[in-house]
Amino acid sequence: MAAGPAQAHAHVTAAEARALAENVTLTFTSEAENPEAGFTEVRVELPDGVEPGAVKLKKAPKGWKLKTTDGGYRVAGPETEAGADAEYQITVRQLPDARKLAFKTVETYGDGTVARWIETSDSGHGHGDGHDSGQPAPVLELKPAAPGATPLASGEPDSGEPAPDDSAVAVPGDGTGDGEGNGVTTSSGRVVDETEQAAADGDGGSSVVPLAAGAAGVLALGGGAWWFLRRRSAADAG
Repeated sequence: MAAGPAQAHAHVTAAEARALAENVTLTFTSEAENPEAGFTEVRVELPDGVEPGAVKLKKAPKGWKLKTTDGGYRVAGPETEAGADAEYQITVRQLPDARKLAFKTVETYGDGTVARWIETSDSGHGHGDGHDSGQPAPVLELKPAAPGATPLASGEPDSGEPAPDDSAVAVPGDGTGDGEGNGVTTSSGRVVDETEQAAADGDGGSSVVPLAAGAAGVLALGGGAWWFLRRRSAADAG
């Protein structure tokens, strides 16, 4: 009689298991002894010092994909062959400066069975190596860091895109300001009215008044000149 999934184990290995090693390939193997169903998903909680964004899928069963989660990742896809081990590989940007790394793992089978390999030596099970408890998490032992090895800079890569700037030159609004188009839209898409824009320009709106006054002056001057020329023509004709 074949043993159930609870008798299976999860393992992790690496060719360069050394602290602070870069671009390291980790191979995970889930042993399957369930003749009725294969694997459909493996969820992993990453150890301290390994961020989800620093992990990439290198090799997996056909159709399986990796998706990062809060504190780890999941690898899932079509159900694998029943009774066959499931193996996949990930690449880690850099291993942390530690002696060992525990990768808590939860396996899901096609029939809904779940196996949890999450026990570690610091959870009150086992005797120090994390592998003599009932359902031990996969543990990777690390050699000391190579001479001169240093941690890589952390944080998200720079997208190279400039931050939005509300002080950019305004362009005509599209009616989203007050329903009548009486607004201007900055290059960042924020709509402001003319008073706010004038204040941002630093002249308190003075640029609008001279234009209006100038236009009125031209009209008044034009009207006065026409009246004067008409009276002169009438006088000459008399």
